[in-house]
Amino acid sequence: MSLVKIIKSNKATVLTACAVLSTSIFILNDTTIKVAEQKSYIVSTPEIAQLNKALKELAVEPTHQLPIISSLAVNLTDNELSKLKQALPIKVTPNFEVEIARNPGWRKGQRRWQPLADVNKVIDAHYVHASYNFGDDVTIGFLDTGLDQLSGLSVDLYGNDKAWGTYDAVNNSVHNYDDESNGHGTHVASVANNSDYDIQGNVYGVAPNAAIVGIKAFDEEGKATYADVIRGIDWAVEYKDAINLRVLNMSFSGPVRSFYWDDPLNIAVMKAWQAGIVVVASAGNSGPEPMTIGVPGNVPYIITVGAMTDAYTTSSNDDVVATFSSAGPTVEGFVKPEILAPGGHIAGLMSFDSQIVTEHPEFHDGGRYFEMSGTSQAAAVVSGVVALLLKNEPNLSPDQVKCRLMDSAKMAFNADGSLAYSVFQQGAGVVNAYQALTSSKTDCANQELNIAHDLAGEQHFYGPANIDEQGNYYIEGLGDAFVWHVDQSQVNGTGFIWKNSVDVDGFIWKNSVVTDGFIWKNAVFTDGFIWKNSLASDGFIWKNNVDVDGFIWKNSVDFSQSEGIAVNHWVEQQ
Repeated sequence: MSLVKIIKSNKATVLTACAVLSTSIFILNDTTIKVAEQKSYIVSTPEIAQLNKALKELAVEPTHQLPIISSLAVNLTDNELSKLKQALPIKVTPNFEVEIARNPGWRKGQRRWQPLADVNKVIDAHYVHASYNFGDDVTIGFLDTGLDQLSGLSVDLYGNDKAWGTYDAVNNSVHNYDDESNGHGTHVASVANNSDYDIQGNVYGVAPNAAIVGIKAFDEEGKATYADVIRGIDWAVEYKDAINLRVLNMSFSGPVRSFYWDDPLNIAVMKAWQAGIVVVASAGNSGPEPMTIGVPGNVPYIITVGAMTDAYTTSSNDDVVATFSSAGPTVEGFVKPEILAPGGHIAGLMSFDSQIVTEHPEFHDGGRYFEMSGTSQAAAVVSGVVALLLKNEPNLSPDQVKCRLMDSAKMAFNADGSLAYSVFQQGAGVVNAYQALTSSKTDCANQELNIAHDLAGEQHFYGPANIDEQGNYYIEGLGDAFVWHVDQSQVNGTGFIWKNSVDVDGFIWKNSVVTDGFIWKNAVFTDGFIWKNSLASDGFIWKNNVDVDGFIWKNSVDFSQSEGIAVNHWVEQQ
């Protein structure tokens, strides 16, 4: 399989990206004089031709063409930006930096030579494999730090080539050779796709025969920009049909700076979903506090994944939501994450000379395996399940895939039938591959949301979550069972039994209940409230006038230069 050949066959022109400049200078009498600082911006307008013309008049060359969001990335001085705003109506967003965050607080671990492949048993994917469904013919894209073409990622279970190569969104080029030195992208991809077996004969990857393509937006130090990430999404949409790219994994999360519909990265994500690509994003590693879901996981349409862990035992009755897993609701009141997946001490491929191994050698087995915790790994598990589902039913839409996953997930309940975790922590529950493939649900996700109207700016939506005067989060119309008493929340609980909600005595899903803005299997279906102009003027209005600090914006407020989004930061092994 050759990505380069695919690109050439489509007669694509590969351009060399302009270098990002930070300062304009000139030299006078051997003295360097700073003239004007340039900053990188994403400039959006439906009139790209006029924008290019205006930039040409300013003698400014764009660094990135971003047609997926009708935008250009460009380096401008304050004076140039002012002139551009005077020339035509534009929306300007700083080209935020993306980098891997560092956390020195990892717990010291003990090396385990080639850890066992446990994930597939936790999510019942081994039953799907028994029917010879390994995700064949479906391509998963990994928007990350690149891919190291180790054997488990380069060939499938039958020895056939399955790797398309890598699109380098930083340099706007494609190649078929290894392009990974950080390690994060390789590890994430292997969780979904590794075709190697452990010493007990169990395969590691959830979808080991799926094809994969790397979309590299992060450099060897784990740094990138919004423009690089968006260009990677743009490429995925352009070439999805050529390589049957049906799933796009995004194992990174960043701070929310605006409503979901105003963030340019989120707009690109919504475009990918609208184009038929199932987007799977990590919730983030900023939990367990509420309202910690980041970008792009706050997009209501896509599948946002939190993490659970098995407490280092083979029993399921002590499985818990990982304490680092980010929780909802979102700023707009949507329930997130939609689903959980294993994300604690997950074994994955990583070369011994990768940057992550250099920084944390205690978690490498000395060969090719590395144990890592995070919602990054949980998202990859779900991406693998999506590949299995699409292999089984290729004609499913992204909304239908989301519906099947949530309909079949297993929620955590206490012995008395009450929710063990808030829906804002566990969503619909832990993903179950076998049940997802046997589900017949088709129209239970994103039903009253309208992505076309959302992208066109004609309508935006908010969900059913709210907060009471005591600071507890709840779902409108569902009663006390769905109240998250934050102060009493057992985020470090002793463990709860994961089981399907419909089999739990004393906990009733009422089929008559239809709740706006989110979906629950077998009972509650997705709806959405239209965001009215009266709300948009002052930001989301929480009931009882309870203020949520830091989450109020006005439409006219520009994005500020602040913390960049990141490939999910390090967390202690759980």
